[in-house]
Amino acid sequence: MNKQFSYLALGDSYTVGELVPLYESFPYQLVQMLRTSNVNFIAPEIIAQTGWTTDELLLYLSKTALLTQYDLVTLLIGVNNQYRGREPYLFKPDFELLIQKAIKWANGSSKNVVVLSIPDWSVTPFAHEKNILEIASAIDEYNKICRESSKAMGVHFIDITTQQREFGHEKEFLAGDGLHPSGKEYKRWANAIKRVVCNNMGLTATH
Repeated sequence: MNKQFSYLALGDSYTVGELVPLYESFPYQLVQMLRTSNVNFIAPEIIAQTGWTTDELLLYLSKTALLTQYDLVTLLIGVNNQYRGREPYLFKPDFELLIQKAIKWANGSSKNVVVLSIPDWSVTPFAHEKNILEIASAIDEYNKICRESSKAMGVHFIDITTQQREFGHEKEFLAGDGLHPSGKEYKRWANAIKRVVCNNMGLTATH
C-alpha cells in the first residue's frame, strides 16, 4: 500500500478559505493536486480561524492535541496583527515561535515546513476608502520579517504577495466580500506549495 502523507495547515482566514467552499481553500486544492501526482495525502488538518493573530493561534495550539508529526506543515499568519495596528517588531517573536512549533510537528525537518507571505489587502475593493499606501508599507514590513525569519530557520518561504498585488483587485480573484481571495487565487498558492513538496520528494511538479 502506498504511504499516506499528513498535512497540517496553520493560519487565519486565508488558510480557512473565508467565503469559498472548503474544497477551494488552498490546503484542500493542494491535497487534490498532490493526489493527481500520485502523492497520497490524507485530508489536511486545518488549525486556523478568521481574525486570528499570531498570539491567538499560539493560544489555541497550546490547548489542542495534534498528531506527534506531519509530513507537511504550512504557516500563513500576520495579516490580523497588521490590521489591528500592531507594530511589526511585536509580531516577530510570536511568528518565530510558530515556525519552531511547525518544525517540531514536521518531525524536526525544516524542509517540510512552508511559510507563505501575507497577502496585501490594500489592493482589494474592501480597502477603497483606507490608506492603501500605509497598509502596503506595513505588509511589506511584516513580510520582510516572514522572509528573513524563514531563511534564518531553514524553512521554505513562498512569496504569493507580488502576484496577488497584480490581480487582487479583479473580481475573479476575489470572494464575495471584495476582500478575501477566490478559489482561483488559492489555486495559484496551492500550485506554488506543490512545487516545493514535489521537489522535496524528488517528483516532477505538473500544473
